[in-house]
Amino acid sequence: MVLDALNQYSSSADWDNYFALYDEKGIFIGTDVNEHWGKTEFERYARPTQGWRYDLINRKMTQHGDVIWFDEILLSPSYGVSRGTGTLIKTVKCWKIAQYHLSFPIPNAIAKSITEQIKAADKQ
Repeated sequence: MVLDALNQYSSSADWDNYFALYDEKGIFIGTDVNEHWGKTEFERYARPTQGWRYDLINRKMTQHGDVIWFDEILLSPSYGVSRGTGTLIKTVKCWKIAQYHLSFPIPNAIAKSITEQIKAADKQ
């Protein structure tokens, strides 16, 4: 339910409810190599935006005590297929997001071309 709510709140830019889902020490790792943000830093980035939409295709979750790790495939109107991975932790009151990592899965057939483009962009 936490992850479903996360995607719902981000698509409506309901930032108060969105960030309430994160643990105070929560981390967001974005698609750019420089996007490794604590909750406060991520809020500064997100709040001025109109939100973003990612629709769930499928999700796998594994629970071990008070920790759940997950892997979900998402579909975005802006970016197409993406992957969200991360960790939920059980707090005294509820489950919270400890870490969320958004990435773009690259098919092996085009990986070399994409990584060459990334290397070229890094040189600029």
